[in-house]
Amino acid sequence: MKLFDVYPLYNVTPVKAEGCYVWDEKNEKYLDLYGGHGVISIGHTHPYYKEVLEKQLSAIAFYSNAIQNPLQHELSDKLGELSGCGEDYELFLCSTGAEANENAIKVASFVNKKSRIIAFQNGFHGRTSAAVSVTDNKKIIAPVNSHNPVSILALNDYQAVKSEIEKGDVTAVIIESIQGVGGLDEPTTEFLQAVRKLTQEQNVCLILDEVQSGYGRSGKFFAYQLHDIKPDIISLAKGMGNGFPIGGILIAKHIKSWHGMLGTTFGGSHLACAAGIAVLDVIKEENLLRNVNDISEYFKKEASDLPSLKQIKGQGLMLGLEFDFEVGELRKKLIYDEKIFTGGAMNKNLLRILPPLNVTKQDIDIFITALKKLL
Repeated sequence: MKLFDVYPLYNVTPVKAEGCYVWDEKNEKYLDLYGGHGVISIGHTHPYYKEVLEKQLSAIAFYSNAIQNPLQHELSDKLGELSGCGEDYELFLCSTGAEANENAIKVASFVNKKSRIIAFQNGFHGRTSAAVSVTDNKKIIAPVNSHNPVSILALNDYQAVKSEIEKGDVTAVIIESIQGVGGLDEPTTEFLQAVRKLTQEQNVCLILDEVQSGYGRSGKFFAYQLHDIKPDIISLAKGMGNGFPIGGILIAKHIKSWHGMLGTTFGGSHLACAAGIAVLDVIKEENLLRNVNDISEYFKKEASDLPSLKQIKGQGLMLGLEFDFEVGELRKKLIYDEKIFTGGAMNKNLLRILPPLNVTKQDIDIFITALKKLL
């Protein structure tokens, strides 16, 4: 049987990985500055992470959410403590970012009994039914998904948001704290604070999509924390399990749960929780948020004089280098000639950088040297 051909693939086959590096089947070593779309948060095959997962796998890997699972409570407590959200939110666990956003939208609609959603240009929220309908990419929205009531507005256009919300049928505003696939554009503090005030006044849920920007990648635990607001729902996933599929939503305590409101087969399994707990332990013990901020500052300084560079976008270790040319060929040369993984975006001139949070200055030096050589 052939695989359904939906992925354009680079001709690289990783077979092992450690820290910020992967090796292919020919034992060629690659610097990973993309982490599989920002998934690798604490480095590949981190020894503590491996130890925790192996121990859990030897005990019990899975049972359904019909039983008690103390690991879910441990994960929730540690997440609440490290993120600073423990007093204000409750956690629902699922398996992916798309599933997280799907449940976030569903919760919002349950709360206020409305259905239209406001999303933003160049936003990406996933590929499942409601999540893809609020994603600004018509190519991946099937006809069955296009009937969801959605208004996609220009980012940071407060008057447009206000005009739509005042029509009375908006259930939620969903926005990425930092756009990922879209190209590292950000909502301003002024815009987010004004939208937060308006949504509270108009009984509309504010959903902050932290699937890629969360878990320390921005330099804060969540990127929305750069703006002094508190959303109703926060979605998270990628960096949460360091490669193990796990996602979730943080739901503000003013939203009341009821049995059967949400559900999932695999979300919050014993093995998933073990992965999530290990990630939080490493982020705390290795003080990775400090490293994110230190390396971010160093990266911006070292990259600032690159030839053909227009601007450096993003926060922390969720960064984009925007050039005055399309970067597709540059990415290929970085992979094949310099053995460095980077990412692209809807903005064809943007090179996306999403390394593990324990990347070093020496790793950045290797990248900058390679870039200067190619440019």
